[in-house]
Amino acid sequence: MTATQPSASDLLSGTVAGIASWIAGFVTTYVLVAPNVRESGLARIIEALDGEPATYELVGWVFYNAHLVETVIRDIPLLGSRATSYIGGEAGFTTLLYVVPVALLFAAGLGLARYRAVDTPTAGALVGSTVVPGYLLAVAAGVFLFEVSIGGTTGGPDFPPAVVLAGIVYPLVCAGGGGAVGGLLEARNRS
Repeated sequence: MTATQPSASDLLSGTVAGIASWIAGFVTTYVLVAPNVRESGLARIIEALDGEPATYELVGWVFYNAHLVETVIRDIPLLGSRATSYIGGEAGFTTLLYVVPVALLFAAGLGLARYRAVDTPTAGALVGSTVVPGYLLAVAAGVFLFEVSIGGTTGGPDFPPAVVLAGIVYPLVCAGGGGAVGGLLEARNRS
């Protein structure tokens, strides 16, 4: 298939792959960091003030941090707002978490290109980029799912960078790159 424009079937497959990649990325991050998040001082403070554990929300913050999206805590009494990342640094999680969304999106693009048997890197990149709508939808929903509010203070992934970086740039570059590699592999197999 040397299509220049993805079909409706490609868009549907890509959207499903995008949502599945986001879910797989969150679950992978959860498995890797939830035990430490659950025991963190921040989790204990939130639970003491709110009465509910906030493990999945805080893991979500780390997942978005893996997309280079900072966590913003707004309206902290006497302090205002603060942006931070929980990956890297002395007290942060391992920087290997940055690989999670990249690898899963690359695999999604590669899988879509191989499934559709595209035979050029350009067609592969186009098919791989069809993950953007599903991933973008999941990213936007996740910003609201991972918001924590206590009193007048709220915290969660920073919405504009989440949409642009995590929702558009990451899937476009990583899944598109995976699709391009899939197209290149198919072209080599056919020659």
